[in-house]
Amino acid sequence: MNMFQHTAGIIAIGAATVLFVPSFAAAERGGRYWVPPTTYPAMYQPRVAERTVAPRKRTKHSKAITHKRERSPLAAHARLAPDSKTHSLILQVNTNDPAAMNLALNNATNVAQYYKDLGEKVKIEVVTFGPGLHMLRNDTSPVKARIEEMALSRPEVSFKACGNTQERMHKAENKDIAILPQAEVVKSGVVRVMELQEKGWSYVKP
Repeated sequence: MNMFQHTAGIIAIGAATVLFVPSFAAAERGGRYWVPPTTYPAMYQPRVAERTVAPRKRTKHSKAITHKRERSPLAAHARLAPDSKTHSLILQVNTNDPAAMNLALNNATNVAQYYKDLGEKVKIEVVTFGPGLHMLRNDTSPVKARIEEMALSRPEVSFKACGNTQERMHKAENKDIAILPQAEVVKSGVVRVMELQEKGWSYVKP
């Protein structure tokens, strides 16, 4: 009986060897070795795939973030860059009222000083027509001395006299209508205001 059990054991070992060797040889021919399933867990392969793919995703994502960080400060700097535009203001005077004339000169002085303090450029033009031409008439201006002083201290402020009004006053008074040397005669005061507004100038009537 013992001899029979011993013989059966040898036969079983031989059969297992016959089954194992071809499988091992076939695996070796395929370029890989057979490994018992319990040696490497089933989650091993997903971790390998994660290690090979995830770095590429992180690298690509990292480049995108770096690219944004490089551009973002430039965009912020462009938004905060100082505006180099010159501010432009029209002050209209069309009434023979000393108070209105002085108010216009006050406005011009205040605006000029405001932008000077900011270190920004400004152009101010006082345009007169109709009865307001008296502001720039050499013989009737109630603010003549002040305009002479402003011409020296405020070069950013200029004065324009309406030529059409000057011509009408010449005919009505039958004499030449002299304009202050600090002022310039334009063909039409109203047209001058329109043209400046079309160029983007701000308009104020004191």
